[in-house]
Order: sequence, then structure tokens, then C-alpha cells
Amino acid sequence: MKLIKSTLFILLSLIAAKGFAQYTDVINSNRPGASRSAFSVGTNVVQFEAGPYFINEKRTPAPSYEVEGFGVDFAARYGLLWEQLELNLEGTFQSDTKTYTSTIDSEDKRANFKYLTVGAKYLVYDPYKNADDKPNLYSWKANHGFKWSSLIPAVSVYAGVNYDTDKNPYTDVGIEGFSPKVMIATQNNFAGGFVFIMNFIKDRIGTDQSDFQYILTLTHSFSPKWVIFAETQGIKSDFYADNLFRFGGAYLLSENFQLDTAVTLNTKDTPSVFGVNFGMSYRLDFHQDPYKDIDNGTSAEDEGKRRSRRNKNKKGDADLIKTKQKRETVDFN
Repeated sequence: MKLIKSTLFILLSLIAAKGFAQYTDVINSNRPGASRSAFSVGTNVVQFEAGPYFINEKRTPAPSYEVEGFGVDFAARYGLLWEQLELNLEGTFQSDTKTYTSTIDSEDKRANFKYLTVGAKYLVYDPYKNADDKPNLYSWKANHGFKWSSLIPAVSVYAGVNYDTDKNPYTDVGIEGFSPKVMIATQNNFAGGFVFIMNFIKDRIGTDQSDFQYILTLTHSFSPKWVIFAETQGIKSDFYADNLFRFGGAYLLSENFQLDTAVTLNTKDTPSVFGVNFGMSYRLDFHQDPYKDIDNGTSAEDEGKRRSRRNKNKKGDADLIKTKQKRETVDFN
């Protein structure tokens, strides 16, 4: 109970802090990697991210075994009250068969949540808020070259609560109930469409399976629609330790819909890991600019309607001018 109260205190502290965030015109997804962006989805934005995956693990040294199965990663994200604040629910459900091969072959069919977490993320520092994004009309190098200021990252903090069921086959014996999780996430946006993200995570705090994780992700957008990424994830605990590598890409189908895929592997045999996932991200965008009159409407849908009205008005004005010119010509004749 003390751990839960501590986590709630951290959440309230995050809400009381001040910072700045950036709402984007297109979807801002954490997929297909495992890292978390420093930025939130934006106020009044509801976003869903999910992806099924196939997994194969094989341990060669005794006790040797092989795991084959499938699962699904999922997340629901919501921007609440301030641009900097995001509430989220994240989890992974897996179903597999673990076959022991060291002695007599035996199978253990398993199915449960590998993790299930609810939490909040808050952007405490945004170096891009007051940045001058206007292009230099006289220098290509100034627009595409390296800027020392880009080394200063955006920083967000996260606090959440895990829930583990009793006798979960994916956790250590005796791990059940609630446990806190905290994270620091940083993000650098470099010229040329490169983004570098770092996550430092302390998970299942206060339990026998408490672990420390770091995730480093580099993404590159080489067109408005396509992005590729490479990622490394280190996990260290008394229960499990590993270094995972991921490679993949994503395609922006529309401003609110993204498709993605990735491959996960490692370089050891205790056990060796190989996984493939396919996923999607979709958002419901009800965002409004807090610095403008709400009655004017500032969502993407409202802006589209305003543009349509402006285009119709322009066309109507052009038709009136043509009609007037014709009338004047007739009257003159």
C-alpha cells in the first residue's frame, strides 16, 4: 500500500509541474519499437496502438528448453488537461508452449499478461517550444546542417503501477499484486529526419523481480510516409537479463493511421530470442488549440472545413467578377 501511495504522489507531482509540449498534425506513435517518446499525444487525443507478434526462444545450455507462441502488445493513450500530460494503459498478453528438452520432453502451455501497467507521462522540458522553425531562404546548409542546439533533448518523466496476477508463469514465484514503475524519457530531433530516443526504466519496484532497463532508439524518416528504426534494449535483474536488438519500419497510411513491422533478436543462447511483429496505430483527434477561441474550432477537421469554405468563397468571388464583366460588356454594346 505504501508503494501505491508513493506512486500516486509522484503522479500528482507530475501534474503540478509546468512544461510545454507539441501537438503534431500527424499521429505520434511509440510503435514499432519498445521505447517511449518524450512527447504526449496532445490534449483531447485518444490513441490506440496494438500489434500481434510471433516469438521463438531456445535455450541451449541445461536446463534446455524451447518456447514457441504468439502474443499482442497494446496501448491506449489519452492527452488530458495539459498538452504535456498523457495518461496511458499498456500491456502484453502472450500465449505459448514451453518444451523442456534437457531430460524427458515435457510441455508447459502458458497464457497470461507479461505485463499490464497504467500510468502517466509528463513533459517537463521542451527545447523546441521557442525554437525558430522558419527556414533560411538563402542557405541550404543552414537548413540541413548540424545544429549544436539539437543536442539538448526534450525530457519527460513517467510514473505508473504494474499489476501481476497470482502464479503468473512470466514472473518470478511470489510476484503478485501492484508494484510501481518509473521512467525518464529523452528525445532529440536532428536535421535530416533523424530522431534519437532514450528511456531509463526501473520496473516492479520493491519486488524480487525489480529490474533496470535502458532503451536506445534511432529513427529516420526518409519521406513523409516512410520511417525506419534501429533499437537496442538492455534488461538487468536477478530474474532475467538480456540485450535485445530491433529493426523495422512504419508507413503513414493517413494523418491518423500508421502501419508498422519489426524484428527482435539477441546474441546469446540463454535463451536465444527471435520475434516478428506487425502492428497499427490509430488516433481519434479532438484536439483544439488552447490559445485560440474555442468557438472558432481548431481541430484538424475544423481547419479542413474552414479551408473548404475559403476555397468556395474564392470561387464564388471569381464567378461574381466574371458575371459582372459580362454584364458590363453587354451594357456597353
